[in-house]
Amino acid sequence: MRSKLLSLRELIYRTAAETDGVGGLEETLKWGEPAYLTTNKSGSTIRLGWKKSAPSQCALYFHCQTNLIETFRTLFPNEFKFEGNRAIVFEEVAPLPMDSLAFCIAAALTYHHNKAVSRKVC
Repeated sequence: MRSKLLSLRELIYRTAAETDGVGGLEETLKWGEPAYLTTNKSGSTIRLGWKKSAPSQCALYFHCQTNLIETFRTLFPNEFKFEGNRAIVFEEVAPLPMDSLAFCIAAALTYHHNKAVSRKVC
């Protein structure tokens, strides 16, 4: 599971570096789990999680009061397993769909920036 979590962490950093408007990334702990926030406040927090109660799974958690998971569920209905309106869950043995995940990560890291732009357009 460690290698899968490290792959997700690396993808978060790589996607942040390749996505316009994200700026710097701060890694911190929230609820004892690694969390990633944009230093310029362009995005919503992404958190990596693993639970002792489900040792063969890990997850990317997103703020539950955003529409991120709803959007991902619409775009990728068969590609991901979702947990409510807050997480994408991964099985240890399943490969990570890197391109789709990069899209989801970029959407989270630019969430506030994109909301502000859409408000100005309307």
